[in-house]
Amino acid sequence: MTPKTVPEMVVVALSARALAASACRGGRRVVAFDLFADADTAAMAHSCLALPSPRLSIPGAALRRALAVPELHRLPLVYGAGFEDHPDLLAALALDRPVIGNGAETVKRLKTPMVFAALLARLGIPHPEIAASPPADPGGWLIKRAGASGGAHIRPAASRLPAGHYAQRRMAGRPVSLLFLADGRRAMPVGFSRQWVAPAAGQPYRYGGAVGPLPPSLCGATGAAMIVAASRITAAVGLVGLNSADFLAGPAGWCLLEINPRPGATLDLFDRPPMPSLLDLHLAACAGELAAELPPLAGCRAAMVVYASAPVPLPDRLRWPDWTADRPRTPALIPAGAPLCTVIADGPDMLEARRLAGRRARGLCLRLALAEAA
Repeated sequence: MTPKTVPEMVVVALSARALAASACRGGRRVVAFDLFADADTAAMAHSCLALPSPRLSIPGAALRRALAVPELHRLPLVYGAGFEDHPDLLAALALDRPVIGNGAETVKRLKTPMVFAALLARLGIPHPEIAASPPADPGGWLIKRAGASGGAHIRPAASRLPAGHYAQRRMAGRPVSLLFLADGRRAMPVGFSRQWVAPAAGQPYRYGGAVGPLPPSLCGATGAAMIVAASRITAAVGLVGLNSADFLAGPAGWCLLEINPRPGATLDLFDRPPMPSLLDLHLAACAGELAAELPPLAGCRAAMVVYASAPVPLPDRLRWPDWTADRPRTPALIPAGAPLCTVIADGPDMLEARRLAGRRARGLCLRLALAEAA
């Protein structure tokens, strides 16, 4: 292997495609490990490997075996979604190599529901009431799995609370997320986005997509208060790198649902010119360096997850439109309920971007259905 082909780092996430894409924008060569090893991830990475997993979680043993090859010895590792319920895995990985991002103890502190709620109470940040046991009257409550992501784990509360789950009081409002950079002391906003759900049987809160950045006129004083909340948490726990804060905002006010202490799904919305590579900004922030300012982005971008409503056969050499991402390798059979791909759409405002994403998603599904019938 010549020096020019040696990878600089490893990126690991449930889906590493957005991190790999950001690395390409920054001219970096990375090895990507995730659950899917999609075709576009493989095309952008030095190498790409799927980690077998029976559920939406990073399989620790498989990851450690994959990292044990000599080529990757002590190579720095950047992680995304998938470690929230495995801070012990992050700690173990950090014994062998630099792990760039928030440390295992920080992740554990922010993703342990009772500990997180206590932190917010101390900082004076509004947060929905939570409980470690089933509420006497489950109406108006939700059940969530601690450390989970993607929304598919959220259910209306019942009289039984499964192991590893907690109850959270249902709150009114629209979901808003703040992507921000942190250097351990200060937080710098990258932008706000709005999310929506793609309900399925037994999964009423399954993640459907996001659009952003929100215009300042839609954020106003509420957005300023949310940035202050992110700044307080950053200073309290020493957050570094890219993080996101998920809020609910409504006429009665706002509350913070959770902090995701790593790069997440909204990279798709903000990692585009004239914004520098967000992976580069993440690396710099983890080293204690924040940019003096970030360039404003024109228009809005929507990223919509397309799920298979029935088993979808993908023919060999399928030509994916340029506006798709997370493209499965072909030939393949995508099972019902599984993500088929992500559709990206740009527009002058949030409404138009989301509408275009919806039209593209429907057109893609029709095209695949016609190809199957042919």
